[in-house]
Amino acid sequence: MNYSIDKDSNRTLTLILYVLYIIAIFSAGLLAIIALIINYAKRNDVRGSIFESHFTWQIRTFWWYLFWNIIAFIPFFFLFFTGENTDLFAGVALIATTFCVTVMGISWIWIVYRAIRGIIRLNDNQPMYQ
Repeated sequence: MNYSIDKDSNRTLTLILYVLYIIAIFSAGLLAIIALIINYAKRNDVRGSIFESHFTWQIRTFWWYLFWNIIAFIPFFFLFFTGENTDLFAGVALIATTFCVTVMGISWIWIVYRAIRGIIRLNDNQPMYQ
């Protein structure tokens, strides 16, 4: 694919979207949803430029981030099946909490890594995918 380097506001927008994805971990993901909406709304405007691959990268990052955060909370579903056994409830709650915090921590590190990697490629005027 032949990429052109776009020197207009798309570069700034792409950088802002990367920053939104990074700080979204402090806003319970709300800023990531805003960034995703902007990604989809402006996707046609960046077709054929290096920013198209960055938008695709950001969109995929969001959906995988959401997937892993949903997976993180699945163990809490099992709390409903513990009944009135408080020892079992406490054990399941501890395991569920540990799993949730671990998966969410890894997904936070992963989304920051993907955003930083994208910012570096953007700074070097390179697409995310060759």
